Parts: sequence; C-alpha cells; structure tokens
Amino acid sequence: MEDREQIRRECLQAALQYFDPSLMELQLDQEEQANYTHKFFVMMKDAGAIIYRVSAGRYAVTEQIIPDGSEREQEMNGPSDLVIQGIPADIPVPVDALCRSRLHHAVTELLHKTRLKDLKITIATTTALLDGHVGSSLEAETTDQTRSSDDPPIEIRALQYKAQQPFFTFEQLVVPEALMEDLLSAVEVIRVERKVFDEWGLRRIQPFPHSALAAHAIAHRLNRSIMIASYAEIESKFHGEGPKNVKAIFHAAERDDAILFIDEADSLLSKRLTEVTQGSEQAINSMRSQLFICLQEFRGVVIFATNLVENYDKAFETRVRHLHFPLPDEQCRREIWRRHLVPQLPVAENVSPDQLAVYAEDICGRDIRNAVVDAAVRGARYGKERVELRDLIEAVDRIKAARVAVESHEVRK
Repeated sequence: MEDREQIRRECLQAALQYFDPSLMELQLDQEEQANYTHKFFVMMKDAGAIIYRVSAGRYAVTEQIIPDGSEREQEMNGPSDLVIQGIPADIPVPVDALCRSRLHHAVTELLHKTRLKDLKITIATTTALLDGHVGSSLEAETTDQTRSSDDPPIEIRALQYKAQQPFFTFEQLVVPEALMEDLLSAVEVIRVERKVFDEWGLRRIQPFPHSALAAHAIAHRLNRSIMIASYAEIESKFHGEGPKNVKAIFHAAERDDAILFIDEADSLLSKRLTEVTQGSEQAINSMRSQLFICLQEFRGVVIFATNLVENYDKAFETRVRHLHFPLPDEQCRREIWRRHLVPQLPVAENVSPDQLAVYAEDICGRDIRNAVVDAAVRGARYGKERVELRDLIEAVDRIKAARVAVESHEVRK
C-alpha cells in the first residue's frame, strides 16, 4: 500500500521547486531550535505552509500547497467573498496569513461538499464566548508555555528521530550469568508469546493492581460506569491547562454519572509547594487548588490511587476516606495463586497453591502474576511441556531479589 503522507510531502516539494516561490525565513523559538535548523513560511494563492528544515536534505511541512491551475484548485475555488475577522492585529504576518489560508481552505471545502451557498461559523475560545468578546481582537497570554498557533503536529516533530541498525550482539555482551538469563528471557517473551499467552491461557489473568480492580468493582456494585484518568493525562505542558483539565474531568464524570477513578494520583494529592519560584511549580499548586474546589462541589464518587499516602496534603483529610491495601495474607495468596494458575496452563502434579501461598509471605498479587508469567516464559523457552513447582519458586525468588536490589540502590542514593 502506498504511503499517502509521503506522496503528499513529495508533491509539496515538487510544487515548491516548480513554482519557485520566495520563502520568508521565520525565527525559531527555543523549543524548535532543538528539533530544526531553519523555519520558513510560504504563501501561494489560497494555501500556505510552514516548512521546517530538520537536517541536510530532510524537510518537514505543515500544510500542502495547491498548484495554480490544478483541477483540485478549480474544484475548491468556491466563493471569493469569505470574510475572516477577529485575528489580533499584533499577530505576525506569516502566522496571520497561514491561519487565514487554512480557514479559507477548510470553509471552502465544507461549502463544496455540502452544496451550501451561505455559511457563518464562529470560532472562539470558551472564555471569549462567555465574555462576549467574539469578533474582537483577543489578548493572548505570552508565556514560554503558551501554545503556539503553528506548533508542528506530532508527525512532523517525529521526523527528527530515525531508527538505526543495532551495533552489538549478545555475543559481545559480558554480564553475570543470572543477568544474561534474565535478558534472554525478556527477549524470548516475543518468540513464545502465542504459546504462553494464548495456548497456555495467561492472557486471561488480570494485569491490574488491586486499587484498579477495587475501583471497577465499586462501579459495578453501584451499577455505574467508570471514568479513568491519571496525573499524566491531566497534566499539561501549556500554562493554565492543568487546572482546566482537572475541572473538565470532574465535569465529565458528573455529566455521565460515572465513578471517577484517578490513578497515580501522588502528584495531585501531595502537599502544595510553599516556596514557588518557577512557573511549573505554580502550575502544580494551581492544579491542586482546583482539585480541592472540584472535590468540594462534586456530587459523585471519586477514587484516588496512590502509593505515597504519607505525602497527602492535610486539606484532603476532611475530603476523602483513606483505605489501605495491605499485602495479601496466606488465604488471599492461596486464592490469587489459584486464579493465576489457569486451567490451560500445563503444570506438574506437585504444583500446589497451598505450598506456594506458604512459601513467600512478602509478595503482592502483581508479584504472583509476574512469577507465573516468568516461569511459563522460561519453560516455553527451553521447550518444557509443563511448569514445575521449582520453576514458580525460583521465579518468586528472582522477583524478591530484584526488589531488594532496587531498594538497596535507593538507599545508596
């Protein structure tokens, strides 16, 4: 199948060479300087483009150019009396022209496809609509984190990264035997995936932590849908967007009458910063303050999951109920082992959930799942027809040893 995006870029390059337009060089901002060497603006008839020079012979563009006299241009020519108003007067000319070109092209295409003769479309930010400022010049916030109107899309930004062939092989890698075995087992997961996860049924076991399982169970018991979000999804690099996202997710949960589950909520629930020196710190405080307001006004159920409850802001104590998930006791471990040793998984006769539950006390459900997968992958790698009790015990030992190594490293830091 042909790559339509590549064809579009090649067509644009051909158009640029054929029509030989004059390029206006634009100044790169600090973020763009890390990704591109030059930035140009080109305007031809009713279409424009921002062109980025990534490196020698490599360019990225944001919009196609319609060649003069083409059938597509004649088809899309449309009415000539489109009026675009409200773009602030202090916007740079290249940005203004590119915006007008895109709007003109989009509206013309809409009129052509719908056969409409007249059309009026209002485009504005929510704040501007509420304040009644539509149609007038709007003051734009000018901070380093403000969204740029010609910020290149993700496909363009990705052009700066290029894969390469590996330099080294496992034969050149010198590491302890145990680590080499772990590395090879990690690689072999890909080769034996179908056997382990499909034939042996391990795709059925749940990868979710107890907090997520509990959130879903609560939603099911209340006969409600569940809305899932994490701090990474709520946070934004753009100034002022984080608090808006917090407010939006609460609004969406109330709109859908859903249980709101916020996973990895450590940063949201932590104490507000007292000595704020950077814009990013102020943004974090703003998000936490907005969260307090939303909790106060929200008419529904919110569930937070965090591993750092000791870092909670004191203001949360009167707003939330704390539930601690301890490590599973012997009875729970026995049941978790039983559920993870699915019927399709071939195990030796000596494999017993009772023995496994007694063997290790300081493991959680995730550890048990990982141990079952690890033992199955290693068994499949060596062509074993079944998983032995020893395989599962050794898998548990490896998981515990890795945990100790990580904790020791943290202490040394």
